[in-house]
Amino acid sequence: MPFGQARVAPSGSLSDVLVGRQAELALLRTVIAAPPSLALVEGEAGIGKSRLVGELLAAPEAAGGSAGIRTLVGQCEQLQEPLPLSPLLDAFRLAGDELAASRPANPVIGALAPLLPEIAEHLPPPLPALPDQRAERHRVFRAAVALLDHLGPLVLVLEDVHWADSGTHDFLAFLASHQPRELSVILTTRTETGPLPIREALARAPSGPAWAISLTPLSPPEVEELAGGILKADLPRTFAGPLHETTGGIPFVVEEVLRTLLERLPANEIPARPDVLADLAVPTVLRDVVLRRLAALDEPVREILGAAAVIGVTPDDRVLAEVTGRDAEEIAKALATAQAVGLLHEEDGRCRFRHALARQIVYESVPVSGRRWLHLKTAQALERGPGPRPVARLAHHYRLAGRTVEFVGNAEAAADTALAHGNDATAARFLLRALETDELAGDVRVRLAVKLGRAAVDGLAHAESVPILERLLATEPLPAHLRGELRFALGRMLRQQGEARAGYLQIERAVDDLGDRPALLGRALAVLAAPETVPDRHVREHAARCDQAERAARRSGERDVHIAVRIARASLLLEQGDSASRRLIDDLLRDDRLRAVPREHARACLNWAQGALHIGRLDRAESLLAEGRRVAGQAEYLRVAEVVELVTAAVDRAAGRWDGLERRARRLAGPAATFAAAFLDSRLLHGTLLAAIGPAEEAAECLGQVITVAERVGAVWPLIPARAALSRLLLDLDGPAAAAEQATAGLALVRAKGNWVWGAETVLCLVDAMDALGEAGGAAGLVSELSAGIEGADAPVAQAALLTARGVLARSRGGEAEADRLLGAARTTLGDAGLRYDEAHAFERLGRLRGAAGGDCLESALRLYGAMGAERDVARVSRFMRRHGVPVPYPWRGGRPAHGRSLSAREREVALLAAAGRTNQEIATELFLSRRTVESHVSSVLRKLGLSSRRELRGADLPPG
Repeated sequence: MPFGQARVAPSGSLSDVLVGRQAELALLRTVIAAPPSLALVEGEAGIGKSRLVGELLAAPEAAGGSAGIRTLVGQCEQLQEPLPLSPLLDAFRLAGDELAASRPANPVIGALAPLLPEIAEHLPPPLPALPDQRAERHRVFRAAVALLDHLGPLVLVLEDVHWADSGTHDFLAFLASHQPRELSVILTTRTETGPLPIREALARAPSGPAWAISLTPLSPPEVEELAGGILKADLPRTFAGPLHETTGGIPFVVEEVLRTLLERLPANEIPARPDVLADLAVPTVLRDVVLRRLAALDEPVREILGAAAVIGVTPDDRVLAEVTGRDAEEIAKALATAQAVGLLHEEDGRCRFRHALARQIVYESVPVSGRRWLHLKTAQALERGPGPRPVARLAHHYRLAGRTVEFVGNAEAAADTALAHGNDATAARFLLRALETDELAGDVRVRLAVKLGRAAVDGLAHAESVPILERLLATEPLPAHLRGELRFALGRMLRQQGEARAGYLQIERAVDDLGDRPALLGRALAVLAAPETVPDRHVREHAARCDQAERAARRSGERDVHIAVRIARASLLLEQGDSASRRLIDDLLRDDRLRAVPREHARACLNWAQGALHIGRLDRAESLLAEGRRVAGQAEYLRVAEVVELVTAAVDRAAGRWDGLERRARRLAGPAATFAAAFLDSRLLHGTLLAAIGPAEEAAECLGQVITVAERVGAVWPLIPARAALSRLLLDLDGPAAAAEQATAGLALVRAKGNWVWGAETVLCLVDAMDALGEAGGAAGLVSELSAGIEGADAPVAQAALLTARGVLARSRGGEAEADRLLGAARTTLGDAGLRYDEAHAFERLGRLRGAAGGDCLESALRLYGAMGAERDVARVSRFMRRHGVPVPYPWRGGRPAHGRSLSAREREVALLAAAGRTNQEIATELFLSRRTVESHVSSVLRKLGLSSRRELRGADLPPG
C-alpha cells in the first residue's frame, strides 16, 4: 500500500469531483507510470494544482503502477526565511515505518540522521562532519538521493516550490541530474511569482526534460459543471454565466463564492438567484489572498491599480493615464507588476482584473473619498474620448461620483439605447436607479416612470417598479393619456406578479384614459379579453372586449396591435373549445408579422399550448409547446424559461410521462420559482400529482393553498380546476359531503364565468358526490346544463366528463347497459386524445361498474397507473379487486415486482405513530427524521397495505416489521 500519502487536495473542498482537468490528470498518470520522470504543475493561486495532484495520488494504481507504489509529499511554507530543505525533510519523516522494516545500507544516508532525529534510529550512523560547508551540503544531497533510491519505486511530490529556500532549489537541480531509476518527481508552483530558478536544470535532466503541465482557468461550461455538482442542481445560463464572470473560472474562487452563498441561501434556491452574485460579499479567504498581494506592491503601483479598479474590470490605458496623470510607460510597468503577482491577466491583448472579485477587493481598498474623485475623473475622461458617448458607463461613474444631474441624463439615455435594442431588463435597471434620486423634477419623474412602465413588464423588475408607478398615480396630476399608459403598465406588472384581480382592475381603469391612443387601447382591451383571470367577468364580456380591441386596432392602423388582438381572440376561442381557434392559430403561425416579433410569437404559442391542455387537446398542446420552446430559445427569451418548463411538465403529466415529474413539479412550485404568474399553475400541477402519488394529506394541503391564494388574488383558472381536484381527492378519501361542498363552490365559479368547458370536471365531481350521498336523481338538471354549455365544443376532457356523468346517472337508475356504453365511450374519447392518466381513471370506473366481470378494465387501469407511478391509485384499484375477488396481476408495472404487505422496521414505527394520530412533523421530531422522509414512509405504508389515507391506519392490522 502507498505510504506517507498526505491529503493534497484542500480539505475544505466543496466538490468531490475533479472538473475540467481530465487531460492533465491523464498526463500526470503517464508521467508516474514511466520513471524516472519529472513533472512541473504550474498555474496561478487557486487554479487547482494541489487538487489535481491529490486526485492522482488518491488512486496511484490507476497510473499503471502497482498497489505497492510509494508516495512522499512535502509542503513548502510561506516563511520570511524558509528552512533549508524543509519540504524534503518533512517528506522523509513520513517514511519512518518503511525504513524500520527495510533499513538502508548505504552509509552516506547517515548524513541525514542529524537532520531527521525522529527517524535517525532507522538510518545508518551519522557521519563525521566535513570541514568544507560546500562538501557537507554535497554529501547531504547525495544522501537524500540515495534514500529516495532506497524507497523506490516512489513518487515524490513537493508542493509550492516557489516558496522553497535556495537550498531546496539547489537540491532539485542536483536531483534532476542524479535521479534514481524508479523515482517520479512532481513539483507544483505558482506562475505569478515568476519562473523557477531551476527551470533550466529541469529542462536538461538526463532522463529527459520535465513535463510542464500548465493549468488554465475553467471554461464557462466547466464552471457550470463544478457549481452544479456542488449545488446538486442544473444551472441556468442566467446564473452560470455571471458566476464565471465573477470568478474568472478559478476553481478556488468558484468554491469560495458558493461557500459564501450557501451560508445565506439553501442550495436549491441559489441557481435561480443570479442577483446575489452582484451583491456578493467577498469571501474572507479570497480577500486575505488579494490584500496580501496588493500590500506587496509599491505605492505608485497600488495607486494606479486602485484607479484601474474604479475604471472597470478591463481598464482602458488612455483613461487610466488621464485619471492618474501618469505617463504610458509608468502605466505599462504598473500593470505588468500587477499581472506578475496575479491580480491582473492578459485577455484578447488587454490587461484585465483576474476576476470580478479581485477588482472589487482592490476597489474597496481605495478610501471612499478617493473613489468618488476617481469616478468623477473617469467620467470626465470618458466624455472626452473618441466615438459615441458611452452613456451606460457615464451613468455608472457619475452616480458614484455623486453628480445627480449628469447621472440621471446618462441613465435615461442608456435606458433608451437598451430599449432600442430590445433589452428591457437593462433599461428597467437604469430607470429604476434614476427614479431613486430624490431631487428629480416632477416632469422628469413622470417621463422616466412612463419609460419604466414600458420596460419593466418584460424586464422582470416588477417588485421595484410597482410601488413607483402606484405612488406616481396617487400623487401626480397626470394627463389622461399618460395616466392610462401608466395604469396599463401597472396592471400588466401586477398580473405578472400573480395579482390577477388587481392587475385586471388597473387595466380596466386604463381603458377610460386611452381613447386618444388606439394602439395602447387595443392592447389593453386584448388583455381584458383573456378569460383566465377574475372570476366575476363572464366570457360574453371577454368577447365584447375582444370586439372593442379589434375596432381600436383598425383605428390605430398598426399591424402589431392587430396581431396582438388576433392572438387574444384565438386564446378566447380555444379556451371555450371553439374549433374556429384552430384555423385562426394556424393562420397566425404562418403570418410573417408574428414571426418578426419572436417574444410575442413565443408567448402566444405557450399560452395556446396551455389552453389546448385545458380542453384536452394534447396533440395540439405538444406542437404549440415545441414551437414556443424553439422560438424562445432562438430569441434567448429567458423570461419565459419557467413557463416553458411548466407547460412541458403539464404536457408530460397529461401524456403519462411521469418519470421524475413530481420532483420537477416540486421545484417549479418551490421557493426558487421567480415567475409569480406561473406559481399557482405550478402548485396545481404538483397538487394533482400528489393526489395520485401520495401522500394524500400533502396533496390536500397543496390544493388548499392554491384555492386560498387564487381566491385572494382573483385568478379563476387555477381556482376552478383546484376545487375540482380537491373534490376528487375528498371523494377518494370517502368524504362525499366535503367533496360536494368543493364542487358546488367550483360550480358557482363556472356559472359566473360562463365557460362550461372548464367546468365539466367540476360537474362530474358533484354528480359523483351526490351519487355517493344517494342523491344522484337530483343531478339530472346539472348534467343537462353541462350538455348545453359544451354543445359542439372540441374539448375531449369536457365531452368525456359529460359522457361519464350521464353514465353515473344511468347506473343510478338501473340502466347498467346504458352506463357501460357511456363509460366506454368516455374511455375511448380520452384514449384517442392521448390523455393517459384520465384514460386510466376511465378504465377504473368502467371496471368498477362491471365488478367481478371487470377484470380486464381494472387490469388496464392498474398497468396505466403503475407505468406512471400513481401509487395511491394503484392501491385503490388493488383494494377494489381483492374485495371483489378479481385476481390482482403481478408484476403489474412493466415487470416491477410487487412490494407485498411486509413493512420495514422503520415503516412500521412510522405507521404506528401515524395510526395514533401523530402529524408528519411530530413523527419527524420524535424519530429524528426529515418531514419529507416521514411523508415517503407514510406513502409507502399506505401503498403496501392498500389504504387510501392515514385515517384508515387507525383500524388497520399492521403486519410485523
